[in-house]
Amino acid sequence: MEQQANIEPVLRIDNVVKRFGTNTVLDHISFDVHKHETVALLGASGSGKSTLMKCVNLLERVSDGQIWLGDLDITDPRVNSNEVRARIGVVFQHFNLFSHLSVLNNVTLAARKVFKWDKHRAEDRAMDLLKRIGMDGKAKEYPDRLSGGQQQRVAIVRALMMNPELLLLDEITSALDPLLVGEVLEMVEELKGQGATILMATHEMHFARSAADRIVLLRDGKIAENGTPEEVMDNSADPETRAFFKAFRA
Repeated sequence: MEQQANIEPVLRIDNVVKRFGTNTVLDHISFDVHKHETVALLGASGSGKSTLMKCVNLLERVSDGQIWLGDLDITDPRVNSNEVRARIGVVFQHFNLFSHLSVLNNVTLAARKVFKWDKHRAEDRAMDLLKRIGMDGKAKEYPDRLSGGQQQRVAIVRALMMNPELLLLDEITSALDPLLVGEVLEMVEELKGQGATILMATHEMHFARSAADRIVLLRDGKIAENGTPEEVMDNSADPETRAFFKAFRA
């Protein structure tokens, strides 16, 4: 990562604290995500991963600290949340597709209704993205006619519609049948290969090892580790870290 030391990060999380009442869920979290980098956010349930993802997407406001998207402090209450979200693509563990809309209409909805793209521009962009993942033939289908893996791939395409600076993937395989996980992870690998900038929270340890440039391990709302997969998953000197990954290898 030394070669990125002088490159302005796409995402900078600076001393972020998030409290719910007296409960501190995020405790002075700081790390960067650089352009074309894939960072995997790991940790046990309750470690703060989903809360941090929600703070980055402005679904939750931080209690203290700052989050920067490029040169914009997105935690400044004066920023336009919708403009910030237009620069971030988000995919959640539940596909959140509209059942009454076709695949094509699901993918183009925000572009047409929120960003006022004309129909032809939106559909051309959507069909190009769907074709890249071999799903252009499903454009007129409805979500209930698709497998879970196909629905999640459509959700990823929808997140890519506006060519986001940052892609947030929040446990995107958790709701899938194990047999369908592979096709979604394969798509993420392809996005990484195309130079996407990705922050992903995942329980898929093998995938994190193969796809991530860097691992950020959260424990009790704090950063326990921040390093390459080899440094964090194989060579940590911290006994709690070693026990965490050993449990997944057992």
